[in-house]
Amino acid sequence: MSDRFKDLKKFPQEPAARLLANANAKLGTQVKAPVTAPVSVVLEELDEVGAPIDLLRLLSVALPARERVWWACLAARDLVGQDAQTAPRPLVAAEEWVYRPSDENREQVRVALEQADDEDDTTHCARSALLANGTMGPGEMDEHPAPPGGSESSAFAMSVIALGAHSETFAEYANLLVERALDIARGGNGRLDGKAPTGVPAE
Repeated sequence: MSDRFKDLKKFPQEPAARLLANANAKLGTQVKAPVTAPVSVVLEELDEVGAPIDLLRLLSVALPARERVWWACLAARDLVGQDAQTAPRPLVAAEEWVYRPSDENREQVRVALEQADDEDDTTHCARSALLANGTMGPGEMDEHPAPPGGSESSAFAMSVIALGAHSETFAEYANLLVERALDIARGGNGRLDGKAPTGVPAE
């Protein structure tokens, strides 16, 4: 295995196929690795065959909840910039939930989603945060299970939207998204390009 996919300590030990199934997610690439293969092995195979979208899909289900939302927020920041005064509220609320994943901040995520513009792509970050606990929201909604893979799908959607906005540098930007996720999986904060906001919590 190449060094690129080593030491990904924050990824679950479960097989990649099980993580995908639990998140109701599928890869477009026919993987040759056995069904018991860990995430790192499948990531390397997808990398070798040049399947960036499937790499992002698998990363979206392998990252833990807070790290997954943070990864999505980094992609959203690539689209809207770093200005705290002009950032869309769904993105800001999602970031605040990452810093402190309390019920109070989760409620702010819910409110931000309800009030968001229909064309605001950063709602994917907020939705990923809202569903990250596996339920539909705080309070009474916490008694209702979220759709399987809801948080993961939202984070994946945010990364794909950001990738689409970088069509002229598709391969380079796809690589950046992957490298950010790998850095986060090793315990880093994904700040590989100097553009990401600071303050991602380390666990």
